[in-house]
Amino acid sequence: MLDNRTSSDVPAKADKREKFVKLAENRTINAIKAIRVIGKLGNKNAYQYDEADVQKIVRALTREVEALKVRMTSSGHKVSIDFKLSQ
Repeated sequence: MLDNRTSSDVPAKADKREKFVKLAENRTINAIKAIRVIGKLGNKNAYQYDEADVQKIVRALTREVEALKVRMTSSGHKVSIDFKLSQ
């Protein structure tokens, strides 16, 4: 069977790589900024929280980093986002 696709139909590996690098850099920068914004909640003069709150936030972020690793190292699947400080 002949493949009738032209080179313009299938993005070159280099194009896919460039797209990945651009998106990965931007999204990683945005994620780091978002984590830093969460870190600003550590201002005890402006906010009231306890160690349990901190641990819940850290566990949620750690869980998402682990899910990222799974998605990036295997075929992966979407994972739902669920996070609440209160019960």
